[in-house]
Amino acid sequence: MGAIITELVDTGEKRDARGRRVRPAERRSELVEAYRESGLTIAEMARREGVRYSTFAGWVQRSRRSRGGRRAPVRFAEVSVPVAAAGLEVRLPDGLVLRAAPWNWPPWCGR
Repeated sequence: MGAIITELVDTGEKRDARGRRVRPAERRSELVEAYRESGLTIAEMARREGVRYSTFAGWVQRSRRSRGGRRAPVRFAEVSVPVAAAGLEVRLPDGLVLRAAPWNWPPWCGR
């Protein structure tokens, strides 16, 4: 058997007693803000930055709580559809399309 050669490389990152990287609070805040602006999912952002999903999700959750913990309120709009309409199609900003035709409208809509 040959000898095993090891080398210790100091990257300058702080580590806790278990060897996990410790990121300063300001860096965590930067990453969470970058996540909000990126349009990526938490999983995608965590993978891109080399952070465990559960760790990054915790940072995002704590950030929400510190900002008041509330998301933008859901807003509804009332619409009127003529009785003769062949159907209804709603396109949402995220690309989702909702379609309804007169034969599957629920009874409570008055059709």
